[in-house]
Amino acid sequence: MKWRQRWPESLVALLLVALPGSQCLSNASTSPLSSNGWTKERKLAVREKTRDLWYHGFDHYMTFAFPLDELAPLSCTGQGPDWDHPANYAANDVNGNFSLTLIDVLDTLVVLDDRPGFEKAVKNVIEWVSFDVNTRPQVFETTIRVLGGLLSGHIFANQTGQPFFLPWYRGELLAMAHDLGKRLLPAFATPTGLPYARINLRHGVLKGEGIETCSAGAGSLMLEFATLSRLTGDDRFEKAAYKAFFAVWNRRSDIGLIGNTINIRTGAWTTPEVSGIGAGIDSFHEYALKWYIMRGDVEFLDVWDDLYASIMRYSRAPDGFWYRPIHMINGETAYFTVDSLSAFWPGLQVLAGDVQSAIKLHMIYYNLWRKHSGLPEVYDTNFKQATSHQYPLRPEFIESTWYLYRATGDTFYLDVAERVLFDITTRAKVPCGLAGIKDLRTNSRDDRMESFALSETLKYLFLIFDEDNPLHKDDSNYVFTTEGHLLTLGPKHRKPTSRARRKMRKIDNHQCPAYHPFSQSSGLTMGIRSRGDVDYARELLSQPASDMDQELWSESGWCERPYVDLFAYDFVLSANAKHVTEDLSPSRLKLEVVDNGFIIHNVTGIRIHIVQRLDGKGYDVRKLGHYDVRSGHTVYINDSLIFSPDPFDDAIEAPRALDIPLRFFTDSANVQLRTQPGIPDLLNMMDVLSSGYTALFGPELGIDDPPLRINNPSGVPIYRDERNTLGCLPYEERFQDAVVVVHRGECTFLEKLLMARDAGAAGVLVITNEDIPLNPTADPQDLEAAGDLGDVGLIVLSPGVGQLVTDMLDSTEERGGQAMLQLDPEHLLVPSAGPISPEQGKRPPEKTQKILYLNGHPLLNTRILG
Repeated sequence: MKWRQRWPESLVALLLVALPGSQCLSNASTSPLSSNGWTKERKLAVREKTRDLWYHGFDHYMTFAFPLDELAPLSCTGQGPDWDHPANYAANDVNGNFSLTLIDVLDTLVVLDDRPGFEKAVKNVIEWVSFDVNTRPQVFETTIRVLGGLLSGHIFANQTGQPFFLPWYRGELLAMAHDLGKRLLPAFATPTGLPYARINLRHGVLKGEGIETCSAGAGSLMLEFATLSRLTGDDRFEKAAYKAFFAVWNRRSDIGLIGNTINIRTGAWTTPEVSGIGAGIDSFHEYALKWYIMRGDVEFLDVWDDLYASIMRYSRAPDGFWYRPIHMINGETAYFTVDSLSAFWPGLQVLAGDVQSAIKLHMIYYNLWRKHSGLPEVYDTNFKQATSHQYPLRPEFIESTWYLYRATGDTFYLDVAERVLFDITTRAKVPCGLAGIKDLRTNSRDDRMESFALSETLKYLFLIFDEDNPLHKDDSNYVFTTEGHLLTLGPKHRKPTSRARRKMRKIDNHQCPAYHPFSQSSGLTMGIRSRGDVDYARELLSQPASDMDQELWSESGWCERPYVDLFAYDFVLSANAKHVTEDLSPSRLKLEVVDNGFIIHNVTGIRIHIVQRLDGKGYDVRKLGHYDVRSGHTVYINDSLIFSPDPFDDAIEAPRALDIPLRFFTDSANVQLRTQPGIPDLLNMMDVLSSGYTALFGPELGIDDPPLRINNPSGVPIYRDERNTLGCLPYEERFQDAVVVVHRGECTFLEKLLMARDAGAAGVLVITNEDIPLNPTADPQDLEAAGDLGDVGLIVLSPGVGQLVTDMLDSTEERGGQAMLQLDPEHLLVPSAGPISPEQGKRPPEKTQKILYLNGHPLLNTRILG
């Protein structure tokens, strides 16, 4: 297989199945998305295997361990805190002598639809559990496992109109949660509001308690603490968690990253000041997004948006697959490792709407699982080997698999889940329960069944195969906590948004973009295994292809070597396309706040922060100087000078757009191909939106008056001349009413246009070798000597877009069809209405004109007023 760069995903999928002279996948019955035997009966059978495995663990806990915290499955006993070794944090941080496993699985019994089991478990918790214990567990672990379990159990036991309502129940679990919450509150009595990492449940903060905590431990308490406050009316918990969350966030670095470990007294980050998505930070990201989903507090959405942009800019590797630990100050790579906890990230990306990024990262963890039949705690991506070989039955990878299956419906994820279930059953099931794996190389086991194996791992596995679970039909604001507990708040427990905030932020209802698998009208649907980057993900781990992978290979196909655009970047605006000094304090005459956003009256020196939209349609401006631009805001550009890079040069016509939207697509022109079912539709899958930079001489492109040949609404054909790749020589053939592709070099842009004009072309596409904005100009003397340029337009393409066009031409020349260009396909370039002045009011007119293009990217929350 050949490695190619920067193919659009739909095009790659096409090339993997379009076999010359042989059979072609032509209907859904042979599709890799729907044809691998996952019938309803098979899913139910695997679901029941998962249920049996769960009860194997739970029943043995109740028989041999309850009322202690955990089951020791190898010795068939129970275990709680390690009383003899207080520094044994692995045990003592989670085991507090409060029947941890039973509390942690209360809502798993709900997911399993076991009402008698749920009722019995609630009675056992009420009868046996007390928090008046002389133990010193971790505040974070106790919150997510115990407090979360009690709250979720209470919500189901107390809520009428659903099967798990218990008529005899009188809020005992909520009272216990309130008691536990009050015992945890003293941990927050610090100068910064950051809680101590550990607390004695009977005596409070002990003398000499450590003064360092991690960002996840301090900042991932909002879901449980705020829910406790809303249900009890005691607002102390929500206030404490809120203060702790923002005590972490407000100490972020200048590039928007938080560190791993922080001093709770001084608020200073401790060395090595590493950031990322893994251990110590992971659930901070998670709770920012999930509390917004559950409650709607828009400041948490803002935190998530900013954090995600920084992670995608600095932590994500250039290929879009790895997420590396990075230095929080400068964003440089700290370690070439990934840890198993970070496998939750694809699931969070799905929840945020970035399904394509989630698919890529999940591929890495899937191949890691295949390589080890489990997920090692730490893996070195440089040496391609695990450095920590434990697998304590963690849930994060299975959680992400569930999210991706629910988002895509692709049965590939059922294959993944079945493999996980098989490996856990084979490797971890012992006569007395489920044992964590001490070493994946030898399958030596730990005498420990951590509570998350039942509260999360097998819960998510069960949900993957349980298509009819009521949760899958629930479109409310429920979320799974970082411990897999179901939390929700009814209308009476939601605080209304203040009038001031509603005025500032007009959008309350955010919707994620839907996932669309590759498909074509004849019925062919392309699944995850047919993606062009599946092979790349395996190669990163030196992992051989499976039998199913090899069945989908094509000798004429090629693999994708991915390249991703920057997710976020900064740019200092200039009206004349020249370098200018940043204006650190723009006045209101230059940058003004209005009701629904901002107006820029003078762009020169304004720094903007640009972030990629999750729907893939372009970018949004997120910062203007020191102002934050949030969802629901619009940035109005009221500077007429942006239409002309040099307003003092009479040779340049103004106003005119510097960027133009482009659509590249293919049209089947081969009669023989039309006789093969499905082929024309497959060719038409090559359809990509991009943009190019316009020349500041010749006709203005994208407008209808006067009519230009290159503006043909149906598109114009694209050609190239291998004998004249730079377009500096006279062409030996005619390119009548077409556009010709050339590369930059040897002659001027004006000369390239003149050669295309003389060949009858409607335009010329120039592929540049630098990924910077470039709007060609020409000297007045040269323009005068050139004479009439006619209606031939010149457009400059960035290297990435140029490679895409080149690859499209390669494909159409090999397989038939015609590469086509369409200008301004969404009609964004329309006549402007002229500038407005600051005196015209605080709110700009509703009928605005164009959006701003920058570096070839459409900035969709901008509007050009002049």
